[in-house]
Amino acid sequence: MWTVYFKELLELLRDRKTFIFTLLLPIVAMPMIFGGLAYLSSTIFKKAQHKELTYAVFGKEHAPGLSERFKREKGLREVSLANEGAIKAAIDTDRITFAIVIPSGFEDALAAHRQARVTLHYNNAVALDMTHKRVAAVIEAHNGALREQALSAMNMSRAELRFALNPIELEELSTAGTRERMGALVGGFLPYILLMVCLMAAMYPAIDLGAGEKERGTLETLLLAPISRTALVLAKFLVLFTVGLTSALLMVASMGLLLAVFGGSLEGGLAQMVRAIGARDLAMVALMLVPTAAIFASILLSISIYAKSYKEASGMISPLMMLLIVPIVVAMMPGVELNWFWSMVPLTNVSLAMKELVKGTMDYRMFSAILLSTTLIAGALLAWCRWWFNREEVLFRS
Repeated sequence: MWTVYFKELLELLRDRKTFIFTLLLPIVAMPMIFGGLAYLSSTIFKKAQHKELTYAVFGKEHAPGLSERFKREKGLREVSLANEGAIKAAIDTDRITFAIVIPSGFEDALAAHRQARVTLHYNNAVALDMTHKRVAAVIEAHNGALREQALSAMNMSRAELRFALNPIELEELSTAGTRERMGALVGGFLPYILLMVCLMAAMYPAIDLGAGEKERGTLETLLLAPISRTALVLAKFLVLFTVGLTSALLMVASMGLLLAVFGGSLEGGLAQMVRAIGARDLAMVALMLVPTAAIFASILLSISIYAKSYKEASGMISPLMMLLIVPIVVAMMPGVELNWFWSMVPLTNVSLAMKELVKGTMDYRMFSAILLSTTLIAGALLAWCRWWFNREEVLFRS
């Protein structure tokens, strides 16, 4: 068995495609891609917050105080337009970012203690809508100033005004720490990345070990060797298990090294979460990958053994990837939390456990249940793969 194992492993290591998906992708490419995306998104967000916005105001004579406040606001620059009909064209051509239209009777409404209204024209078909947020901040600041003026006019104290505006105030005290809040956001993507890397790394070697040998005509020769079919299945399984697990573990190690080196340069809640993740958490993530890699190896090898050709195996494995994504995505859905039920659901349990480890709220009793259930499922799938390999109608499909 070990002779076949080392022989197959050596052949895979000589293959350039295996090297790319097993070593280069998890160690270098994926951490750089996600690290670069995190840095890029942070940079873009900061740039959007401080970007100079051009705007136009119509009806300034109806609200000189509000118009002046917009003019004094840092990061805003006023542009003159001919009339209100030119607003849409000016926004579409990026001449202005937004326009404010103040109707007549604005000041009269405020003087009569009635609510006044202004209209904001802007393009909100963007993923990060900072325009509305910055305009709303200016309006809120002006509202605050108007409230101050109303205190003396209505002979109301600050406490009485607060009661008039909001009789009941909701005070929020979250029991979740910074790590738990950030982990809920980031932890959902970690299992998706790791499990997909583990699956993709073993996918191409799996096709070659089964369907590839059928096409080359070497499977018959291998079956004539003085070795049991059980040993052959175990050898091929261990090759795929080694490739998938190694790829995922290398990515965990690479991400851990990346966090250790560059984690100090992060800011805010993300930095606190990164500093709180220790070696034990990473080790537990790595431990859960062991039975998961065995599940992937068993399924992929079974499909490859059944397929008549390399092309057929590729076509059968592609839908499998879509199917395996479903339980991973389920773990990201709102309301799906780690409990005794979900701890028994394959792949979803591992995804939820990884999220809990990142959040720092892992129930270690469930961790043991997840390892046990996943290991039993992996063992059952390996036994099925062995039975599948012993069937002549599967090995020599015409």
